[in-house]
Amino acid sequence: MADPSSYRPKPGQIPDSPGVYKFRDEHRRVIYVGKAKSLRQRLANYFQDLAGLHPRTRTMVTTAASVEWTVVSTEVEALQLEYSWIKEYDPRFNVKYRDDKSYPYLAVTMNEEFPRVQVMRGHKRKGVRYFGPYTHAWAIRDTVDLLLRVFPVRTCSAGVFKNAARTGRPCLLGYIGKCSAPCVGRVSPEEHRDLAEEFCDFMAGRTGTYIRRQEQQMAEAAEELEYERAARLRDDIEALRKAMEKSAVVLADATDADLVAVAEDELEAAVQIFHVRGGRVRGQRGWVTDKVEAVTTGDLVEHALQQLYGEERGDSVPKEVLVPALPDPAEPVQEWLAARRGSNVSLRVPQRGDKKALMETVQRNALQALALHKTKRASDLTTRSRALEEIAEALDLDSAPLRIECYDISHLQGDDVVASMVVFEDGLQRKSEYRRFQIKGFAGQDDVRSMHEVITRRFRRYLAEKERTGEWTDGEDASAAVSGPAAPDGSAPGAAPAGAAAPGAAPAEGGDEAPGRPFTEDDGRPRRFAYPPQLVVVDGGRPQVAAAQRALDELGIDDIAVCGLAKRLEEVWLPDDEDPVVLPRSSEGLYLLQRVRDEAHRFAITYQRAKRAKRFRSGPLDDVPGLGESRRQALIKHFGSVKKLRSATIDQICEVPGIGRKTAETIAVALAGAAPAAPAVNTATGEIMEDDEDAAPGTTTGSAEEPVTAGASDERRGQET
Repeated sequence: MADPSSYRPKPGQIPDSPGVYKFRDEHRRVIYVGKAKSLRQRLANYFQDLAGLHPRTRTMVTTAASVEWTVVSTEVEALQLEYSWIKEYDPRFNVKYRDDKSYPYLAVTMNEEFPRVQVMRGHKRKGVRYFGPYTHAWAIRDTVDLLLRVFPVRTCSAGVFKNAARTGRPCLLGYIGKCSAPCVGRVSPEEHRDLAEEFCDFMAGRTGTYIRRQEQQMAEAAEELEYERAARLRDDIEALRKAMEKSAVVLADATDADLVAVAEDELEAAVQIFHVRGGRVRGQRGWVTDKVEAVTTGDLVEHALQQLYGEERGDSVPKEVLVPALPDPAEPVQEWLAARRGSNVSLRVPQRGDKKALMETVQRNALQALALHKTKRASDLTTRSRALEEIAEALDLDSAPLRIECYDISHLQGDDVVASMVVFEDGLQRKSEYRRFQIKGFAGQDDVRSMHEVITRRFRRYLAEKERTGEWTDGEDASAAVSGPAAPDGSAPGAAPAGAAAPGAAPAEGGDEAPGRPFTEDDGRPRRFAYPPQLVVVDGGRPQVAAAQRALDELGIDDIAVCGLAKRLEEVWLPDDEDPVVLPRSSEGLYLLQRVRDEAHRFAITYQRAKRAKRFRSGPLDDVPGLGESRRQALIKHFGSVKKLRSATIDQICEVPGIGRKTAETIAVALAGAAPAAPAVNTATGEIMEDDEDAAPGTTTGSAEEPVTAGASDERRGQET
């Protein structure tokens, strides 16, 4: 626990102006981001007597090891920068609302030549119009099914659309009148886009004008004795009214507004949002958060608005936002919302009338959401805490292991040997921290040696990061730890195993792979291998545990516990004990270790299978340097097969768009040196088929009912470990 006075800035160093500040921990990770109208006054509040601080604030300042700040011109800029940094650094002590589900939206892809209506989740895409969010996807599909009668917009996927255009036959919806069939030219692209625009206008709440126009057309058709068209228009109007009835009118003045309600207790808070468009509730969503910092209701509202509108522009930000309490101060937030909308936004607390009554309904939803969340989480939170305490007691650790890393080795009869590293923090998966390795230091099957290599590579990167950030107190100790003693195989001290990337560098092909970004100089972003665990778990028994402990000893690391979980009897092995630790079968600690081990096994198996599948699918063009997937496909499309490409001249290869003479020469040389694939055989008749070489390598052509794949028997014979 750090002493805040050890990193407290001098009063004269802090400017008395608006800005945003960051607290960092001892590993230079950003743990809290805040904004202030006056940086000097706000930061002074953190460095008072610890006894006078809120418990959560006290935990934050004692976890931090440094503080820094950035001066801005206005409070609106501070608000925007605070939001950007919270999204970028993901600080652990900031309020972050957790969506309990991925809410579905009704989306219209106006960025395509023929716009498509579909259900979408996740991040919003540019050029796509969204309506919602909806609570259930089936509610969207019911609405769309009603509206397609009136607005027959395309709903099919790109593959179905292209296939219909190729065959000249529309899908079933085209035959029953629920699609205008632009795929076969029944309507022009302009006419289809007009239909999509009308669909969007109706969903946006402009319903009255369209229905009145339909009613007028129905009356005109009846006067002209066109009874069939009049009947169809009558049915269209009925379908539109049914679609409108699915969302009841809550505000009579066709208001566009978002209502935000907050329910909270000492530890957690729940937020509910109702999206009202055209006086009707068009969508609903909810968030839950831990109150990891000392916040008021106004602060919670401000954080909710940041998350709700931080990525939105234009009409996605409504004219009116109704909240239970205003942020303090409210003017910067209102200016920020107006800037994102492009016009004035009213941010206020409803006092009377229909809007206050609707806010009470939203508030009841927030209270119910918080109660339901606490009911679900109570047992889970208690169980996880008990599991971590049981592990600490069984392994004789000083404290509960809040960060656990587990490693597993996977291969198929010694081929495609890979390893996985999964991370659990506070008993929950931290998938952004998962890593995977390719074993390149040797060939063949040796789980013990593989485990030693992986642990060495992972913690060498950690030590390099510690040295880079200056956390060592003695430079000689740092160099010795990073270098380490001579490897058992006689290689030079500190030499990375084959396939391992240099410390601090982005991994090379075949090295350590991760979804995160490579760390950069002093930026506080998530970095590869930068943070140590309190416990390392390996999938295996005494040999694997001994190998992991030996790797840590060689690197001079003595503050990380190691254990192994053997599959057969679920025994927990420690490095220096002759006998395993046997946890009770009903132990929550054993259950957590099993979950960690099983997740590492799953992650390793997934990677190993992907590598094996990629190897089976590889062809002669895959080994041509500088030839990517797009140009490989262009070559096959131009020549029809690898066989015809092999017999082509360099000048003929140069005719393919994007292929220069130097690349053509490289392709010709590579194909000349590659052995032709074996001829395909029809297993039903024994007939030798014409070899086009554009089938997947390793595939033997069989009957239409039973295709035979060469890799299938290998998978049945071998057992993945």
